[in-house]
Amino acid sequence: MSDILLILFTLSEIVLLSIVVLFFLRLRKSETLLSALQAKQEEFIKRLQFNTQLENELVATFEQRQRELVQLNEDVEKRSKELKKLVDLANDYCKSPQFMREIILNGHRAGKPASKMAQSTGLSLEEVELIIDQA
Repeated sequence: MSDILLILFTLSEIVLLSIVVLFFLRLRKSETLLSALQAKQEEFIKRLQFNTQLENELVATFEQRQRELVQLNEDVEKRSKELKKLVDLANDYCKSPQFMREIILNGHRAGKPASKMAQSTGLSLEEVELIIDQA
C-alpha cells in the first residue's frame, strides 16, 4: 500500500508540476502580450503628443494669419479712403470749366467734330461751338 501511495504522490507531483509548467508558459505568453500592449500604448502617447504639438502650431499660425489679415484690412480701408478722395478730386477737376475748355480745344485741334465732343463732354452743341469760337 505504501508503494501505491508513493506512486499516487509521484503522479500527483507530476500532475502538479505539469500544471505549474503550463501556468508559467501562460504567464510568459501574457507577459509578452502585456509588453506589446505597453509598447503600442507608448507609441500611441507619442503620436498624441505629436498631434498636440501640431495642433498648437496650427493655432499659433492661424492667430498670426488672423492678425495679418486684420492689419491688411485696415490698410485696404485706409487706401480705399485715399483713393475715394483722389477720385472725388478728379471728378471735381473734370467738371471744371477750364478742363472742359481744354478738352474741347484739344479735340478741335485734332479735327474731331463738335457733335462728338459735345456728346463726350456732356455739353450742348451750342456750348461746344461757343468755346471753339472764343478760342
